[in-house]
Amino acid sequence: MGIDRLQEEYAEFKEKRDWEKFHEPKNIAMSISIEASELMEHFQWKDNVPVKKIKQDEELMAGVREELADVILYSLSMAQRLDIDIEEAVLEKLDENRERFDEETAEEITEGLEEWRS
Repeated sequence: MGIDRLQEEYAEFKEKRDWEKFHEPKNIAMSISIEASELMEHFQWKDNVPVKKIKQDEELMAGVREELADVILYSLSMAQRLDIDIEEAVLEKLDENRERFDEETAEEITEGLEEWRS
């Protein structure tokens, strides 16, 4: 299923409940932030747990999956309301990041992170 289909499904969900009127950019932005905070909550007070261990924790994975889906749904809603082509926006951002974080810069950042992690 692609991004367009997900946006269509979510738009239909909101329309059937007459919720579109509440999905204004400010409210959507706040909802993205709230859901992202709920995602972070699953990792609060835990050490930097390895991915393998996270994947083995069914309860944690279910919570992460649920909150991540909420963040994505609201992000898709924002893009739809503002007529932003999300695929194009993401690809443009990746290009910007490739330029911004060239190999030399990335290497410097990695060294700093490795030093901090030790």
